[in-house]
Amino acid sequence: MDEQFLRLLSKEYPNIKAASAEIINLSAILALPKGTEYFLSDLHGEHEAFIHMIKSASGVIAAKIDEIFGDDLTEEEREIYKLAALVYNAPAEIRRRKKTEQDFDQWCRKTIYQLIEICKSVSHKYTRKKVRRRLPEYADYSMDELMHAYDEENRSRYYSEIINSIVECGVAEDYIIQAAETVSRLAVDRLHIIGDIFDRGSHPDKIMDFLMEYHDVDFQWGNHDIVWMGAATGNWACIANVLRMNISYNNFDMLEIGYGINLRPLATFAQKFYGDDPCDAFKPHIIEKNVYDQVDESLAAKMNKAISILQFKIEGHRIKNHPEFHLEGRKLLDKIDYEKGTIVVRGETYELKDKNFPTVNPEDPYDITPEEKEVMSALEAAFLQSEKLQRHIRFLYSHGAMYTISNGNLLYHGCIPLNEDGTFEECVINGKTVKGKALMDYLDDQVRKAYFNPVESEEVGRGGDLMWFLWLGSNSPLFGKDQMTTFERCFIADKKTHKEHTKPYYKYRDSRETCEMILEEFGLDPKKSHILNGHVPVKIKDGESPVKGDGKLFVIDGGISKAYQKTTGIAGYTFIFNSRFMALSEHKPYEPLKEDGTQRFHRPIIRTVEVLPERMNVRSSDDGRELERQVENLRALVDAYRKGTIKESY
Repeated sequence: MDEQFLRLLSKEYPNIKAASAEIINLSAILALPKGTEYFLSDLHGEHEAFIHMIKSASGVIAAKIDEIFGDDLTEEEREIYKLAALVYNAPAEIRRRKKTEQDFDQWCRKTIYQLIEICKSVSHKYTRKKVRRRLPEYADYSMDELMHAYDEENRSRYYSEIINSIVECGVAEDYIIQAAETVSRLAVDRLHIIGDIFDRGSHPDKIMDFLMEYHDVDFQWGNHDIVWMGAATGNWACIANVLRMNISYNNFDMLEIGYGINLRPLATFAQKFYGDDPCDAFKPHIIEKNVYDQVDESLAAKMNKAISILQFKIEGHRIKNHPEFHLEGRKLLDKIDYEKGTIVVRGETYELKDKNFPTVNPEDPYDITPEEKEVMSALEAAFLQSEKLQRHIRFLYSHGAMYTISNGNLLYHGCIPLNEDGTFEECVINGKTVKGKALMDYLDDQVRKAYFNPVESEEVGRGGDLMWFLWLGSNSPLFGKDQMTTFERCFIADKKTHKEHTKPYYKYRDSRETCEMILEEFGLDPKKSHILNGHVPVKIKDGESPVKGDGKLFVIDGGISKAYQKTTGIAGYTFIFNSRFMALSEHKPYEPLKEDGTQRFHRPIIRTVEVLPERMNVRSSDDGRELERQVENLRALVDAYRKGTIKESY
């Protein structure tokens, strides 16, 4: 082993005793059970539902409460899982209990004891050091002591003294909140988000805030993430798409308050050119009302139409500049007969349901007027100067990728492009012909350069154009459809023009052979490994199964987004991978807190999809292989000390 490396290592472990102690510590960790991994996808801004899933450990917390306390829970507590509700939303439950409990201090004492017992249960597979790191800083000592007081004779008295002190010091409420959050942190060891944090739902910004404080998370970018990443580079096509999508879902609080995107220039422009236009086809979907930025529905419709027309103009220029994207069929402004109010799409003529185009020159429909350029320049500056947005995007980069391999599982959002015959499709990107894993690796590299080193990017044209292509391109592994029919949905009533056909991958992923081919392509054992996939909602109500490829692939987009729940019939999936089995947790729609302080929580259905042949320990995991390398290095250091090659110090 390289002597210079060992000398550097010796600065941290200066003698045999120190190095040996760490070898013992790491060897013990290797024998522990693997931590529990959680996989979610397609969050689409549903921050309340998502945070509830994490805090409830997708139903595992409720199961643990049953396991620990059994018959100790009263019928009332068992009926509505009030102890579980405390873990899910401690501040709300405390407020309610202060009103209903005759002896609130005694309730606090009992609750602290119960939460500590739950903490002990969910932390049993971790080292004490690891558990301590996840405890709240100001309460770590007392919680650690409560969790590890094993002397039966003295434990009751010891517990009582600590808990009474917490209550007497007036910090019981905060302590309960911190203990409840600790339960959630310990229940989930690692979190994987398989794409699409943004769009439709009201607050992806709050999801990102939550995840940036999370102890261990990674992302596999989705097409809704990548278009925001492109917008953060200042790319006009991406900005227009992001704004159109979120204005159409009435997400003004997120845009203007959350990210500080000043929409006044767009609003002024829209009012000027569409003041007398009802813009009926562009009225926003009101899923949730804005709290701080309650934009009038009529103005929102005008803004939606204004940015939509701008999007189609900008995209026309990007399509012309990138023939390699093969998006010529998406140029439709030049297919309109502006006098008749009709359009030719794929050889058929349709009447437009909106015929007012005050900013479009029929002779040059893709011409961007000086006023439109002024609006887009202002919006570009807003995206580039949004400190919070840029911070979130950098986090997506630092913790994300086009795909991830974790403990033998392959994670990606959309698809791996396949030909009609099921073989890997060759895609030409920036003049390079790539397919399979090489395609995903190349795109990952270029997406990073587009943001951090645009000068070094091989991308042709305006920075961020590649992200726009990945958002909607037919060969994009993040999109996986033949076209994105935004224009048709806006302007044509006939729904057959709205149809977006999925690529061959979505047919072949039902085949075990195809799944194994993909796993082999990424260097995984096809007999042991699995694929975790998001992007296309599973239509449970129509009898579709999330299990594909004879158990080799799991689709975990179950419809967390309210916009998809009529399609799926459920409200999302969580895939759970612990040391003993793999399971799918099927969720019902999240019900928010009521005005009276109560909240109804639905216990998800947890279904085991695969039982491991033997319990998986840390040694068999990715982390274990890294720890074994560290042990090997430390053994080499000890050997060097014993030979005198490197001198010990004390």
